[in-house]
Amino acid sequence: MATAVVFAVLLTLGSWQVARLTWKLELIERVESRVDAAPVPAPGPAAWPDLETDEWDYRPVEVSGRFLDGELYYYIALSDARGPVGGPGYFVYAPFETDDGFVVMVNRGFVPDGRQAPESRPGSEAPDGPVTLTGLWRRDERGNMFTLEADKGIWFVRESRKMAASLGINPRETRVAPFTIDARADFTPASGLPQAGETIVSFTNNHLQYVVTWYGLALVLLAVFFAYARGEARRGGDARGEARRGRDDRGV
Repeated sequence: MATAVVFAVLLTLGSWQVARLTWKLELIERVESRVDAAPVPAPGPAAWPDLETDEWDYRPVEVSGRFLDGELYYYIALSDARGPVGGPGYFVYAPFETDDGFVVMVNRGFVPDGRQAPESRPGSEAPDGPVTLTGLWRRDERGNMFTLEADKGIWFVRESRKMAASLGINPRETRVAPFTIDARADFTPASGLPQAGETIVSFTNNHLQYVVTWYGLALVLLAVFFAYARGEARRGGDARGEARRGRDDRGV
């Protein structure tokens, strides 16, 4: 009975991971098909409560407005850069006040380690005055107990409202978007830094591994059960044979 229950649980877990794998593959296909789509207006405050992040993540969006003062640095190791600069460094985030009356944190692009300070990269200032920019919509990240706290403007997790608050933008007074925008490559300034268009389009997809694990454990459990049952049957047969021989010996 216990074996049957455990076997059923393992099959259920394996089947659930099959469903998750199918969902993840469909999600990846949707994302890959939309990153080069025509941009749509970034969702405003009225849409935020009902945002479907899976449907918006990596979607090209457009906003108009102006950059505010200040910038932050999000640590990243850019191993497969599209532009000429890569390696360890930072994405530069700056607050952008839209014409629709909300602020969104914009990833202006990548700078290598040691070049995050604005004075170390002349000509890298954000545009002054009204601007329209296009980029990829990005969901916020969630930290965990192992996530390092932001220090001296360097962040290790993308949390738009906390980032804005650290620059003196009070979310209680200013509507701050619960997402960020990664500027496209054509937003790179003439100086070359920050190097825009370096969005890392990737998904963690371990579901196939989990499918193999759960179904594999189910097969192992069956093999162990049948081996045990076969051994028990053999021992039972041997015991019955011994009993018959004992009766025969007593009858001699």
